[in-house]
Amino acid sequence: MKFVSTRGEAPPVGFSDVLLSGLAPDGGLYMPDRWPRFEPSEIAGFAAMSYADAAFAVLRRFAAPDWSDAWLREDIAAAYAGFDDSRVAPLVGLSPGEHLLELFHGPTLAFKDIALQLLGRMVSRALKQGGRRLTIVAATSGDTGSAAIAAFGGVPQVEIFVLHPHGRISDVQRRQMTTSPHANVHNIALYGSFDDAQALVKALLADRDLARNLNLAAVNSINFVRIAAQTVYYFTAAAAVGEPASFVVPTGNFGDIFAGEVAMRMGLPVARLVAATNANDIIARALNEGIYATGAVLPTLSPSMDIQVASNFERALFEASDRDGGFVRDAMSAFARDRRLVLPSPIREALSRRYAAVAVGDAETLREMKAAYAEGGRLVDPHTAVALAARRRSATHSPLVVLSTAHPAKFPEAVRRATGQIPPLPPRLSGLASAKEKFDVLAPDFDLVYGYIAARVPPA
Repeated sequence: MKFVSTRGEAPPVGFSDVLLSGLAPDGGLYMPDRWPRFEPSEIAGFAAMSYADAAFAVLRRFAAPDWSDAWLREDIAAAYAGFDDSRVAPLVGLSPGEHLLELFHGPTLAFKDIALQLLGRMVSRALKQGGRRLTIVAATSGDTGSAAIAAFGGVPQVEIFVLHPHGRISDVQRRQMTTSPHANVHNIALYGSFDDAQALVKALLADRDLARNLNLAAVNSINFVRIAAQTVYYFTAAAAVGEPASFVVPTGNFGDIFAGEVAMRMGLPVARLVAATNANDIIARALNEGIYATGAVLPTLSPSMDIQVASNFERALFEASDRDGGFVRDAMSAFARDRRLVLPSPIREALSRRYAAVAVGDAETLREMKAAYAEGGRLVDPHTAVALAARRRSATHSPLVVLSTAHPAKFPEAVRRATGQIPPLPPRLSGLASAKEKFDVLAPDFDLVYGYIAARVPPA
């Protein structure tokens, strides 16, 4: 399989190139040149498989022939061996016809671990095989950073730089990053929003000379291998339900929900994908009104979704336009210039056949957290609560699968405010509050951030 750019002006590349890169040379995002397909009988068979076996079946369709079956099985086994639940992504009953897909059983207690624990092993293997070094740059709205650090901290061929918005994530999220003991981990607290951090990372990756000199790569959902790994739990959840379901997904950067579209294009029957956003509702406005336009990033109780530029929406536009790279290139250029894009009617109609969207404010988020505890004794984090609230207001029918993306202990103040309860501290978080933090605070300036990184990357 080869991978092409959403903007149509980059040469096709192989799986290993996508694994170790960021943006395509034309500024676009890599996508497979074709979608592998699963037959209904194959999808039904996932219900009897372990999660690791299902992951192997899905991911080998993208990774072969670059990645041998033996390598892939070893990397998958190592990635999920340390999860707190052997099912990795267990599906639990919520109410009749409604299910909660728990995605927070990995090392950092958030769904990002499911992809990044695998990505870390695959990148490390590729670097060893090629005798290479890599400088990873990542922007995080809270969870990607800690998951990336858990995956790459201490890897000898890697330096990792994580940019997070200063003062705009939870204390637990920050400490999971800034207390890392590994010398190859560098945390930057950036004045501004996640969008400012993401824009800087994209600018660094888009500077081809700089990216080549520093061996830059991305591990957030710009990297398609992240998306591919996240498709697996759609397959396993759907197989467990046994009939086409709607998935309600709390989303900011559109990566997790776009993984659902990827699964659909690979043959998975899905009734509807529901994008649940908070007050930073650019995706809800785009899907409901046909206008993709930024606004000020508002701080909310669900900080991982405090995003006004959803990178992976470009991938959805690529598919909705029948893979018209020229359209995507012009659209993204116009959006970069005007911060506003009116979606043509055919694009909007194509998106509406797969997606619905609901925006949920903080007051409703708190009510949903309170209701989850009162009705079922369940403590949920605010991002899961956004999805639970959206499922009440969406026009979808059962069966419903709501993605639960983080452990409530990562947001203890929000949980206490909603329910009066402090979520029990998992063993993985013990000692976090007293550990020494290490991070630097910088202005969102390209030259300043570039200089910081260049000063800390060992010479080739």
